Amino acid sequence: MSEAILNMNEFQSSFPEGACNSIFIRSAYAVSPQLSFELLIENPEQYSGAQLICKEPDYTKYIDQKLIRRMSRIIKMGAAAAMECVQTSGVAMPDAIISGTAYGCLADTEQFLTRMVEFKEELLSPTAFIQSTHNTVGAQIALMLQCHNYNNTYVHRGSSFETALLDAISLIQDDDAEKVLVGGVDEITEKSHAILKRFGLYKKDGNTETLINSGTKGTMAGEGAAFFLLTKSKENSWAKLDAIQTFYKPETESVVLIKRFLEGNNVSISDIDLVILGNNGDEQADEHYNKLAGALFAGKNCITYKQYCGEYPTSSSFALWLASKILNSGKVPGKSTALAPRRILIYNNYKLQYPSLYLLSAC
Repeated sequence: MSEAILNMNEFQSSFPEGACNSIFIRSAYAVSPQLSFELLIENPEQYSGAQLICKEPDYTKYIDQKLIRRMSRIIKMGAAAAMECVQTSGVAMPDAIISGTAYGCLADTEQFLTRMVEFKEELLSPTAFIQSTHNTVGAQIALMLQCHNYNNTYVHRGSSFETALLDAISLIQDDDAEKVLVGGVDEITEKSHAILKRFGLYKKDGNTETLINSGTKGTMAGEGAAFFLLTKSKENSWAKLDAIQTFYKPETESVVLIKRFLEGNNVSISDIDLVILGNNGDEQADEHYNKLAGALFAGKNCITYKQYCGEYPTSSSFALWLASKILNSGKVPGKSTALAPRRILIYNNYKLQYPSLYLLSAC
């Protein structure tokens, strides 16, 4: 690992050979542009324009009404996803809470900076500043659960969620925790979207029905919050997380990285029932994924997921939620119900700089 750290052109994070050694997903929940997994299967929400916006749940089911008024949207989304995940798992108190976010609380940050200008840096209320820090979501979840255990937030751009997940796995494998709540959260705001749009990242007039392989430049912005309860116990679990590996600007071709990942976990391509790819509608990105689909994954069942959630740095958390639900239910979006995959591979490469791989299997 020391050599990898020194060579920042191909930095990677994983356990030996990527293996997770008996890590199970007890429950998962996502606040996303889709209302639910069931509706996603039957009739997914369709969007046009430049972005996909989350369908927010009834927050009063999870959060005290007096607190809701003081929370920004991303805090409410993260808190709701985490609380539903904990409630579904049957676990009263997690041993750790870990979150990953690239952008943090954008709305609160914008509000604080705007007030600095408007009030000429005088008589500023500290509330927006306090809530603008990246660890606010994790902290709010801990306050709501009255959890005084390990709490950490990772901010590593396109590998923020992966780093949080690796920390959660290490805590469990080192016997420092038995039940860990881990999630990925990011939002899009009007101002942040306007800034990012200047870099040509988004289509002016996209459509989720025709987004993937649209053959044009740019994608559609997305957002979401997905949380997972990880344990060592197989009992009542949705899926087993067999392995995870993430890289930063690798010089090695993706085909080689994926082959090494599978070989290191004693898995062959023929063992994979379903591949979830991170196509996002941008012509350059889709060409990257399509080469893999046509070569390494030729003949395999492949689906994409960003037409459901949009593109954002922690979108792989949505992909992991989707894979968990597929393994738990046996249903695959756009595929025959007879498929019922037993082993799933997820490959996402955010901005073609942050490749990440997940290997999951049914319990």
